Amino acid sequence: MAFDIVSLVNLILSVAIAGVAHWGYLTSRNRLLLYVSIAFGLFALSHLLLLAGLEESLMAVVTALRVLGYLTMLFAVLTGLKK
Repeated sequence: MAFDIVSLVNLILSVAIAGVAHWGYLTSRNRLLLYVSIAFGLFALSHLLLLAGLEESLMAVVTALRVLGYLTMLFAVLTGLKK
């Protein structure tokens, strides 16, 4: 497997967004930030599996993580629209 720079950049950015959102949640208790943190944590985990070369053997898991991440972000946006 060749090194995938795109997955590495996605992993770094996903971890950064998840970390900042979680820190924001801890300081404000705004649940919207908690949902964003969870979603990007799921995205980060899927990118980590890709970089570890486990995508083929765990394709269903990678797909499930990404779907759950997108659904969590959708829930966060809908929650934010209600306020």
